[in-house]
Amino acid sequence: MTATVDIIIPVYNEEEVLPRTIVTLTEYLRGNLSNPWRIVIADNASTDSTRAVSEMLCERHSGVHYLHLTQKGRGRALRTAWLDSRADIVSYMDADLSTDLSHFPQLIQAIESGNHIAVGSRLSKASQVQRGFKREFISRSYNLLINSMFFTGLPDAQCGFKALTRAAAEAIVPSIKNNNWFFDTEMLIIAAKRGYNIASVPVKWDDDPTSTVNVMITAMEDIKGLLRLRFGGVPRVERPAPPSNTQ
Repeated sequence: MTATVDIIIPVYNEEEVLPRTIVTLTEYLRGNLSNPWRIVIADNASTDSTRAVSEMLCERHSGVHYLHLTQKGRGRALRTAWLDSRADIVSYMDADLSTDLSHFPQLIQAIESGNHIAVGSRLSKASQVQRGFKREFISRSYNLLINSMFFTGLPDAQCGFKALTRAAAEAIVPSIKNNNWFFDTEMLIIAAKRGYNIASVPVKWDDDPTSTVNVMITAMEDIKGLLRLRFGGVPRVERPAPPSNTQ
């Protein structure tokens, strides 16, 4: 039986980019993903017209759903959407679609071949990445810091392009304390330290010059999170059996 897939798009004030994103994504999935899929726009307390735009898109496009949260936080949006999901595989990608969609079936295939988690990696030698020196340096330095502190050998922790089994999400997510940008890293550190199978997929990735993410504020949050896990301890979670090949 073919695995079902939920694709979460966490958004905050994305009224302008969402229509283009949903059209591009639905067209791609219909033509390139054989798995039954569902898109969930997870709106974490937007203050613009994101809700009205999202509801309009749900009416226009089958398979698109809207989830509204009253509190801000990308991690909170993923936590809620993943734990509410009934799909076999849960995933997410950034609203700007910076990662080329051609890699999404590869994430799903990596899960179906027996991995618990599949991660898009901009740091792989096979990846094609367009971004400035500053962000490249910060990203590589951050990943080096993670692996030197936890000896995990993790791929790119921050790329907004990930998939995992619902069983893995149900086991790990309740133990994640962060509800913002560190959510991804915390999930991967827990998974790596508790023996989960994590696959890395090289990607083509183009930086969004209009991104409103504050790199320095995010970096400080990340460092605080790493220190909390390093000295407070990584939660112990059960490791579910990896999925068998369903193809």
